[in-house]
Order: sequence, then structure tokens, then C-alpha cells
Amino acid sequence: MVKDSLLIMTAFSAELEQLIKCGDAMSRRVRGPLGLLVIIIMAGCGEDTSDQQGTAATTQALLSQPIGELTQVKPSPALGPSSGDDELPIALLGYDQGNQDALVRIVEMSDYGCGYCRKFHLETFPILREEFIETGKVLWKFVPFVNGMFENSLFATEAAECALEQGSLPFEALNERIWSDQTSWKRSNDPEPVLRSMAQDAGVDLTEFDACLNNDISIDRIASARSTATRLGVRGTPTFYPIGFPPIEGALPTEAFQQVLELMHQQISGAAGN
Repeated sequence: MVKDSLLIMTAFSAELEQLIKCGDAMSRRVRGPLGLLVIIIMAGCGEDTSDQQGTAATTQALLSQPIGELTQVKPSPALGPSSGDDELPIALLGYDQGNQDALVRIVEMSDYGCGYCRKFHLETFPILREEFIETGKVLWKFVPFVNGMFENSLFATEAAECALEQGSLPFEALNERIWSDQTSWKRSNDPEPVLRSMAQDAGVDLTEFDACLNNDISIDRIASARSTATRLGVRGTPTFYPIGFPPIEGALPTEAFQQVLELMHQQISGAAGN
């Protein structure tokens, strides 16, 4: 059972469900120039030359398609629920970090086997977490998503989801290890014992962990994540969905991501009169 501490506020849940309903439109928008986000970036320009140069660089990065490094999604119908009735609400998927009242809210779809996702989580995300999540500016939902390109990714995702069943600390420890030691399980002919050893090192209760794996407790969440990604029109990993803005495809350079989040926060904060 998903821990109560991992559930997010009702408003965020409603916005996420609206995002799902608008998935086709969002998918179409990301294929062209990211108009709304570019407008926001230009609106954030001041008279200071250095600020304008930094904004121009971010704008240029956002106008290329894809706008970051990403791995393409491979169709995998077997991972999806047979009907929409079987799908879990997106509010019950993934792992949330940050202030539930944060103005900027991001949904990240990443695959544990994706090299670009690994790069993002090891190099960029720690900086974003310190600067935006821990300061209360951003609420971040990470949804592990099996994109179908990596054979052992399903095993890693199951391991992470079963660690999440035990709470945030076991999950965060194992999540970090799965990213940092990606090669060891990704290239293994038998990834399950490799991941189980990682779980043990991360402080996961192995009795509960094994029961979770043996009983396929996390499969519904994994299948629902896959189905959700399909309905959102995710074409590759990583893909980021800022609520109220066009999607961001690919792992942006750290500085560009910092600028994007800061500009989003300034725009929303200004609109709200904060």
C-alpha cells in the first residue's frame, strides 16, 4: 500500500488528471516551437544585458527539437493495463518531493535504464532539488516509466517501487544506487540478485521486498505509469511536464533547466501577486 505521506494535495491531483485529459493536445504542442514557454522567457527579460544573454541561450535551447538528450520510447503494449478502468490515478503514481503548496509543479517521466535520465539524476537533479525543491519553489513528481528500450529496466523499476512501499528513506537510498550503478544491473544476465543486493545495502527490509516482488504488488503502478505516458504522448525519456506549461523533452543542461524553473516561478508568482 502506498504510504500516506506520498499522496499529494487534492488540487495537484486534479491538475494532473487534467493534464492526462489534455495529453493529445500537449503532445502536438511539443512538436512545434514551445510558444508559451518562449513567451514567458521573453517576458522575463529585463534591461540588464547579462540577464538577456542568459535568457537568449535558454530560448535557443528550447527551440530545438528535441530540446534535450533523450531516449526514444519503444511500443510495449504488454506493459499497459487492458482498459482505462484498470489504470491507477496519476496522483497515486511515482514519488513526490517538495512543498505541496509550491507554485511550480513538475511531473517527470524517466526510465531507470535510460542513460540520459541517469545523467540528469546524477548531475542536474541534485542542483535543482537544492535550489528549487528544498526551498519550496517546486513540487516534483518522479514517475518511473518503462519505455521499452531496456530489457532489465522492468526489474529495476519493480525494485524501486517495492522499496517505495516501505517509505521515502528506503526508496531514496535505492533510487540513488540504481542510477549511480546503472551499468551493473543493466548489463547483467540476471539482474534480480544484483538489485536485491543493492536493496539490502540501501536498508530495505528484504522480507517485505521479496514479498512485494513475488506477489507483483508494484505491477499495477508500473503498468499505469506506462499507460499514462502513452496517453500523455511521451515520445522519449526523460520527459518533464510542468503543470500549466508545454512539456520539456530531454535532459536540458543544468543551467538551462535552472533558468526555465526560475522563469516559471517568476511568471506564476507575478500572476498570483506574490
